[in-house]
Amino acid sequence: QKPNFGLSGALAKDDDKGNMYKGVLLKFSEPPEARAPNTQWRLYVFKGDENLETLHIAKQSAYLFGRNGDIADITLMHGSSSSQHAVLQYRALPNAETGKLRCCPYLMDLESTNGSFINGVKIEAARYYQLKKGDVLKFGASTREYVLITANTTSIE
Repeated sequence: QKPNFGLSGALAKDDDKGNMYKGVLLKFSEPPEARAPNTQWRLYVFKGDENLETLHIAKQSAYLFGRNGDIADITLMHGSSSSQHAVLQYRALPNAETGKLRCCPYLMDLESTNGSFINGVKIEAARYYQLKKGDVLKFGASTREYVLITANTTSIE
């Protein structure tokens, strides 16, 4: 039998290498249902009553929150934040009633030291939580709040 020098895919499956980005092993990999959204989602960043910035988060299927600015899409400055703290992942899943695919945002804490919060409630690590318009996200002990809104929102119901 002749030797086969073709690609085996073994390197891609190597647990030591995993999901690498810019030389850093990421704590998550995107699920098969990951999609970039059609809805123009935004995060309004507040510290107290002051709106610090508006983040447009609809161009890719996932956004990594963390203190490591080399790999994080949204850099968290607070010392209580982990280098890879949480991920906002868009997932296209079938609607329970209609069966049509609907792309919605989800948040997953990446086993951070000080946790992630949705509307003041600490979420379990390594589990997706569906987000709704108007949800407030917080990371670690930071006082910054990230309010999730769509582009044309006039009120939250």
